[in-house]
Amino acid sequence: MAASARSNASVVVAGIRESAVTTAPGAAASVAGMTDAEILTNVADGVGHITLNRPRAINALTYGMITLITETLQEWRSHSEVSLVVLDGAGDRGLCAGGDIRALWENSSAGRNIDSRVFFRDEYRLNALIARYPKPVVALMTGITMGGGIGVAGHASIRVVTDSSRLAMPETRVGFAPDVGGTWLLGRAPGRLGEYLGLNAVTMSAADAIEAGFADYLVDDERMPHLRQALAERADPGSPAEVVLLFDETPPVSRLAADRAWIDACYSADTVPEIMERLRGRGEEQAHAAADELAALSPTALAVTLAGVRAARASGSLEAALELEYRTSAWLIEQPDLREGIRAQVIDKDRSPQWMPLIPDAAELALGNELPDSVF
Repeated sequence: MAASARSNASVVVAGIRESAVTTAPGAAASVAGMTDAEILTNVADGVGHITLNRPRAINALTYGMITLITETLQEWRSHSEVSLVVLDGAGDRGLCAGGDIRALWENSSAGRNIDSRVFFRDEYRLNALIARYPKPVVALMTGITMGGGIGVAGHASIRVVTDSSRLAMPETRVGFAPDVGGTWLLGRAPGRLGEYLGLNAVTMSAADAIEAGFADYLVDDERMPHLRQALAERADPGSPAEVVLLFDETPPVSRLAADRAWIDACYSADTVPEIMERLRGRGEEQAHAAADELAALSPTALAVTLAGVRAARASGSLEAALELEYRTSAWLIEQPDLREGIRAQVIDKDRSPQWMPLIPDAAELALGNELPDSVF
């Protein structure tokens, strides 16, 4: 999910630039000033280390954080002393809970949706930069990694989850749709898992994330300090994947894998109402619960999400999927259900959104939305 752009950037980015610790290659980040920096970076022994540093907000992304990560990665692209990038989050709650959806609501309330669009555009560019980065990027997805957190970690070349990992694309719960390249990942999940995960905003365990293609390796939480040390001290700077393999554990059976029969049978239907009808006709309790979940979500957001995942599955590249997401996001922030979803979940916290009826041709309007700019 996105945060504020222009309105946030003028204040937040300036503050971050003054306090962020971005050290010269070969030097360790100094302790001074770290407490106020939202991004911590340092380079040592060939490893560039980026830490999201808003632990009280589970490292939720601001526009300034997106800007600094982008600038850091651009600087390290051709730097001879950086052969590997490690991305993690401060604190013990998670890598990244997503973005600041309250700012979306504030921008909408003030008639500044263009600010949110600027954030989306620059965030999606960062997602593509990580995916195409010429050096290995190791993302350590401990704890909560959702929404925008998937955007910075899910496209890394080496994606590590732990016992505590909880991954999700939760956008439909606030009347939005998966973005940050999430539709690209969902569209490539086995069978119809992508439709299920995207529509129902399902939270994945580590095993689920590996099954769905959102992660590559499972490492015990207690062994993570040893993995970090091994990455920093590896003898061969060209084989970080081999280092991670030394700590890799065989994941338990994924719940998603066990539920594939009813998921594939139901979520292959052409429309959301047909999916719900099939779910209610199944004998599994989980299928009935999934139908109840869909019935409580925005019909417009669900229609757009279903179309978005399937369009991304048919697209030829992550960049093409991100362009479709940009059109979709820009359309959805103009719709009443997003404001209502954020109001219910974040502003008033009554957890009782009053959704509008399905907007006719919502998917076509969203994916075909004409904008004066583009991501790439």
